[in-house]
Amino acid sequence: MKESLQSIIEKDQERAVKDYCTFLSFPSVSSEPKYKHELLRCVDWLQHYISSMGFKTELWHAKEGHPILFAHYFVNANLPTLLIYNHYDVQPCDPLELWETPPFEPALREGEIYARGAQDNKGQCFYVLQGLKALLQRDGQLPINVKLCIEGEEEIGSASLEHILEKKKHELQADYLAIVDLGIPSPTTPAITLGIRGIMTMDFELEGSATDLHSGTHGGITFNPIHGLIQVLGSLRDKKGRIAIPHFYDDVKEITEEDKKALNFNFNAEQYEMDFGAEATGGEMAYSPAERNGLRPTIEINGISGGYVGEGFKTVIPSKAHAKLSCRLVPNQNPEKIAQLVKDFLVASTPKGLKATVHVHSGKGSAIRTSPNAKIIQAFADSFKEVFHQDCQFILSGASIPIAARLAVASQAEMALVGLGLATDQIHSPNEHFGLDRLQKGALMIAKVIERLANF
Repeated sequence: MKESLQSIIEKDQERAVKDYCTFLSFPSVSSEPKYKHELLRCVDWLQHYISSMGFKTELWHAKEGHPILFAHYFVNANLPTLLIYNHYDVQPCDPLELWETPPFEPALREGEIYARGAQDNKGQCFYVLQGLKALLQRDGQLPINVKLCIEGEEEIGSASLEHILEKKKHELQADYLAIVDLGIPSPTTPAITLGIRGIMTMDFELEGSATDLHSGTHGGITFNPIHGLIQVLGSLRDKKGRIAIPHFYDDVKEITEEDKKALNFNFNAEQYEMDFGAEATGGEMAYSPAERNGLRPTIEINGISGGYVGEGFKTVIPSKAHAKLSCRLVPNQNPEKIAQLVKDFLVASTPKGLKATVHVHSGKGSAIRTSPNAKIIQAFADSFKEVFHQDCQFILSGASIPIAARLAVASQAEMALVGLGLATDQIHSPNEHFGLDRLQKGALMIAKVIERLANF
């Protein structure tokens, strides 16, 4: 009798955790040029790790960006092919003083590994590899063809992968695509994400003078750029949270009541406040919190700077003020069109005496919605149920993975958005962490999905 996949995964846990911590020790921060060498070291380690499993691997390079690791395990042309997407780059670690242990020195506390990338996305990438290893150890080969696409620029917009998709669409062709970068509502509640939002980001600058000015000499004469910034940003929403930019909602595709019934919109406001120290009062008041996060578009102010913010006081009128803005978008909203609408609104709303500059970032992405009836969705739902001993829920996520829609088109594959992340894992924040129990469950879930796809 074959040894069970769960037994294999459990027996290999000690070695797996050691390798996982090695993976986490690389400071693969894609947004900061000083870490370029560390990203190369990380992808080199990952390539050797996957090659040792029997996969053929290669690095794809586009422009001056970070390499994309592509791996392929071919069994038979008559068998289905599963393409799995992950990323090896991570967010910056600031503020460092809030980390209880160094972000690239993985630490185990109460069953959780603490490190930058522990969940997003190295933890989720690593359990994919462990699931594949368990199948290979038990059977000597995989039951279907499997391809891996692991990029190094997800956190900065996936420019290299987007640039190379058309050229590599033959290599990426698959029957099924799993984007393993999402989450579940709780540690005991399995769920598949049927939709994520699109994204658009920009910088907004207001300039009032050639240099900082004395606020006594010039106060009441020149228009303070920070006042202008507050005035413009304050006009983005009305009192009910609705975005005030003309035509912003024109293309929003409303969900049907039938489709809505298949989704879980439960939201515990008290638990949310307990977990994050914040009340669920943002967004459009006409919708529930879960609907605002999954079904509605947003505009957010992600950062503001200008003037003197050091200790003590400096009485200046700053020459410039800056803001970083982002929009999360829903189906049918075009990121390019929304970017232009927002830009036009910001410029038109700028007070006289100030000069507005708007820079729209690359890395925009469209929203995605998938069907609960797709084969790959059913394979994941059944596997989740077997691993968690609970029925699988269908949910929407307010997050964005800009490259996902383009990867689905390039691969011509039926897509699933899955993962075992929790909202409390503190991704993008100090003390990011991921549970070793989910590392095991994730590996088992991936192995079970591949078995099911082989039998379709």
